[in-house]
Amino acid sequence: MGITLLSHPPFSFLLLLFCFFVTVPVPPTINVCYRSSNQLPLYILLYSLQGICLMITVLQLAQLPNIKVATALLSCAFVYDIFWVFISPLIFNESVMIAVARGDKAGGEAIPMLLKFPRLFDPWGGYDMIGFGDILFPGLLVSFAHRFDKDKKKGVSNGYFLWLVIGYGFGLIITYLGLYLMNGNGQPALLYLVPCTLGLVIILGLIRGELKSLWNYGTEDSSSSIEEPCDV
Repeated sequence: MGITLLSHPPFSFLLLLFCFFVTVPVPPTINVCYRSSNQLPLYILLYSLQGICLMITVLQLAQLPNIKVATALLSCAFVYDIFWVFISPLIFNESVMIAVARGDKAGGEAIPMLLKFPRLFDPWGGYDMIGFGDILFPGLLVSFAHRFDKDKKKGVSNGYFLWLVIGYGFGLIITYLGLYLMNGNGQPALLYLVPCTLGLVIILGLIRGELKSLWNYGTEDSSSSIEEPCDV
């Protein structure tokens, strides 16, 4: 059982329309300025809005069925992120992930697959960046936790959703702490976010004795219905 794709809810359709009308009708003069500097505040704002809308749409349309699939998906993303940030320089003489994010090979024009945030108190006007994957992969797990809590009628304290949101925020803090300690060198955010979200839900599941239910969620009902004998 893999990731479930839901039917298109109306809100997601409206978000897609918003993405189209936000990015397409930009005046050509602004587009030229953006290509030359890639620091134009208006374009950064528009691309950030587009990215946020697209991520909300993905999180509405895609669902993780259980922790089993979440473990496989986030573990692959965890290894992928580490490889392209830390190991790729040993092969390509530079970090491929960081070079693509900064647009080093495209005249400084980064692909619209990340969010930019201006650095506070930075006299040089620099930006911090976070990729869509660093939000979407843990976001799918957080969305699953909310669905699990709702189905099992769990409260805020004994559920998983709130703890995963806190864990994600803590993972971001560790990410930016690592960024600071590494003198601004790019960090694979999933290196910190996956243990703080997936690791947290597994530990909580073990402590509460619910790991089996989390691991096989969505398959228990279907398997029990198959094993039930039919009345003749």
